[in-house]
Amino acid sequence: MTNQNYNILWADDEIDLLKPHILFLEQKGCSITPVNSGGDAVDLCQSTFFDLIFLDENMPGMTGLETLEAIKQFRPNTPVVMITKSEEEYIMEEAIGAKIADYLIKPINPSQILLSIKKLLDTKRIVTQKTNLSYQQEFQSISSAIGDELDHEDWADLYKKLIHWDLEINQTEHKSMGDVMQMQKTEANVNFTKFIKANYLDWITGDNEEKPIFSDQLIKEKVIPHLSDERPLFFFLIDNLRLDQWKELEPLISEYFTFEEDTTYFSILPTTTSYARNAIFAGMSPLDISQKLPEYWVSDNEEEGKNNYESELLGLQLKKYRPQTKYSYNKIIHTQQSKQVLESLPNLMNNDLNAIVINFVDMLSHARTDLQMMKTLAPDEAAYRSLTKSWFLHSIWFEMLKFLANKDVEVIITTDHGTVRVQKPQKIVGDRNTNTNLRYKQGKSLNYDRKHVFGVADPEEIGLPKQEVSSSYAFASEDQFFAYPNNYNHYVKYYKDTFQHGGISLEEMIIPFVRMKPKN
Repeated sequence: MTNQNYNILWADDEIDLLKPHILFLEQKGCSITPVNSGGDAVDLCQSTFFDLIFLDENMPGMTGLETLEAIKQFRPNTPVVMITKSEEEYIMEEAIGAKIADYLIKPINPSQILLSIKKLLDTKRIVTQKTNLSYQQEFQSISSAIGDELDHEDWADLYKKLIHWDLEINQTEHKSMGDVMQMQKTEANVNFTKFIKANYLDWITGDNEEKPIFSDQLIKEKVIPHLSDERPLFFFLIDNLRLDQWKELEPLISEYFTFEEDTTYFSILPTTTSYARNAIFAGMSPLDISQKLPEYWVSDNEEEGKNNYESELLGLQLKKYRPQTKYSYNKIIHTQQSKQVLESLPNLMNNDLNAIVINFVDMLSHARTDLQMMKTLAPDEAAYRSLTKSWFLHSIWFEMLKFLANKDVEVIITTDHGTVRVQKPQKIVGDRNTNTNLRYKQGKSLNYDRKHVFGVADPEEIGLPKQEVSSSYAFASEDQFFAYPNNYNHYVKYYKDTFQHGGISLEEMIIPFVRMKPKN
């Protein structure tokens, strides 16, 4: 069965009748200690460690349930399998409530016992072997796809596939295929950058129907069609939520909701809150906002907050496409704001649309940059996902979703952009008014390596405003980040291996859009 000799305790008052089963398991490499009472099982567990315990439920003296309760007091993590003749529901519920690991009903055969052992003790090894083999079998097809002529839908599908294998490999022992996976993601980002450079200008300026849905089209194309007079729609925008982070949260939310749509869309460039999120709520490019609604546009070199007018922009977009819509807008940054929105949910049920922006994930990425403790807590992408999941489980946002899960509502979850873990510095030179973002630069006389950087001499061609008449934009790609030559080493040391956004990568640009309804 395995190269590990598992030590198993089996308590049954008819243990002599189980000798054929015990012999079968011993031939499979298990070491079985048989006892014929619950009391003996408890005594042995106090002095001996067992990998697994089989308990007969109906034993004289201490019943199986009583034995289970006694053992759990000092061996709470040892898996226990209850074996019983009874199919009565209350016994099952008592056993489940006492956190049994498995439940078998007599008569049992050796194969059932072996399957239970494999499931409880050998799952990780078996899953690791199967996962590694399956990924190795698919590695070549993914590599071939990366080199093919892909369209935007193909790239979204390929990125989902990469995330799937990244999450699967992360669940294996030793993560032995992790480096190979990372290499393949790096190769994918190199080719995705070429794809964006070749197509982005045409997507923005042309009427190409084959282009992806971008930030400025999101509400018109994906939200407004689902507004209804019959039920409210709650639109949650989680700032800076990557697709892999969403996939980590998805199983938790699926307990309460069914997914009507689970897809992706593309963030505009720069992949930052000030550009992408304003574009979402305005339904316009940043250039159009700056020209048509200048009172709501704040340029990079101004100190004022860049997203102070999202409610007004949303109202103007709704007025254009669905003027009768009754809506609300809330932005959550602090815990107190979360509590206030949670308490207001019953009143928000009277609106057609409720837009709620939640900033925690963005703050998490910034904290990881600035605080050494956060870098220790989240040393890699898997840990970064885990922190996001831990936050979500204890968040008021989860409480909001649980409340809505019992209402006649529709819920959308999305984001404005993702973030990428940067490793490679790219030198750049700009004037003193150049912005500080590490993944894109806007300024005059930008000087950089044009082989590795996507430069845009005329920002208006891609729907972006100019800070000054001669301003241009430069976008970092893959896992690069910009660094100035002066104080270069200090700059690189501080920002290397941090999560940043603003440039071109699968992680930043291909982002989740999910529409769902309560299961109840």
